[in-house]
Amino acid sequence: MVKSLDYGAFMEKFSLQLSPSQHQLPLSGLTFAVKDIFDIEGYVTGFGNPDWARTHSAATSTAPAVMDLLMAGATCLGKTVMDEMAYCMYGVNKHYGTPTNPCVPDRVPGGSSSGSAVAVAAKLVDFSLGTDTGASVRVPASYCGILGFRPSLSAVSTVGVLPMSQSYDTVVSHLGWFARDPMILNRIGRVLLHLPDVDPIKPSQIIIAEDCFRLSTIPSDRTAQVLVKSIEKLFGAQCVKHVILGDHVKDKVPSLQHFMDKGNEDQEDDIPSLAALSRAMRLLQRYEFKNYHAKWVTKVNPDFGPGISERIWDAIKATGENIDFCHSVRTELRAALTALLGDHGILALPTTPGEPPKVQANPATSDIFFSRPFSLLSVAGSSGFCQVSIPLGRYDNVPLAISLVAKHGSDAFLLNLVETLYDTLQENV
Repeated sequence: MVKSLDYGAFMEKFSLQLSPSQHQLPLSGLTFAVKDIFDIEGYVTGFGNPDWARTHSAATSTAPAVMDLLMAGATCLGKTVMDEMAYCMYGVNKHYGTPTNPCVPDRVPGGSSSGSAVAVAAKLVDFSLGTDTGASVRVPASYCGILGFRPSLSAVSTVGVLPMSQSYDTVVSHLGWFARDPMILNRIGRVLLHLPDVDPIKPSQIIIAEDCFRLSTIPSDRTAQVLVKSIEKLFGAQCVKHVILGDHVKDKVPSLQHFMDKGNEDQEDDIPSLAALSRAMRLLQRYEFKNYHAKWVTKVNPDFGPGISERIWDAIKATGENIDFCHSVRTELRAALTALLGDHGILALPTTPGEPPKVQANPATSDIFFSRPFSLLSVAGSSGFCQVSIPLGRYDNVPLAISLVAKHGSDAFLLNLVETLYDTLQENV
């Protein structure tokens, strides 16, 4: 397969569709691809690693989420490249290659749903499926300049999807999807979430997380102010509110004290409470990854790429210390954000705080580079709220994005809002 023709997005290509219907279906005529973490009958689910593929048999059934899309009239064109065992957010894979970011070829596409994002950004398919454990849909969507949606916790069936961790993974809790068109993004949501068409609801408030935008290296007039201008035009200035999110979380999530870095609370390049939230989230992910995969990793001793290998073996050594506090953090955070947003409120923050790293960046440097994004991404990641990443053009020739977060169960409301907002946002970029 020539990488230049498909940007290295696909693991394998095929055409899978159900018998044509005599009736017009919601996704008729649309094509999609799926991350190589979803079961498709007759194909080995490779999990981004050749040793995993070698030691596992072909799937005997197709994941219900994929079946829902096929039954809605869409055609699946193949499986896409992913980071090994979904345990990275760079989009790099030493075995199958790093999919080329169509927007900025010298930058990583973001992972772990790298190939799925690239397939959509390169217009190889109309939409695609990924998973989002820590950020694996939202980051690639941001870096590749497309829409990425992470639904509410447990909103979509994740049967037939390999788990990375039980509490956070799209597999067990969050399945995500990519699209270029907000109408298609919404239609996919109706199918996967089994939702009827409902009329859009005006947001009661859109809260700008001021400290989160200050964390970003991108000037706020290219991100937050674009959103504010669009909201004021569509819904009026009274909808716009402001919050110092880090202070709110610190006050309302007392269990975070167990994860605070006491020597880092005054640094300007961090939000201490959100950094603590990120540490709690990653600790729980490591612990649950160990519970799922330690037996296979220790038995097979698979060949992992640089960076990935260290992270996976660190996870295998994880202990249960502070795990109970991780669960308390999630409960407290969900209550705190539910109270902050109220009914039909939206929280706005950057998807990531800066541009994607160069493809050849040192893995150790990349780890430092990605510590700040996790502070932002853990807000929805830990609370189980739904989040959408929306492209906002480019800055210094690199794609920009902004994220909107809505409370758990508000997926239809958020998808409708994106469709309503999208064109006005692009006009104000």
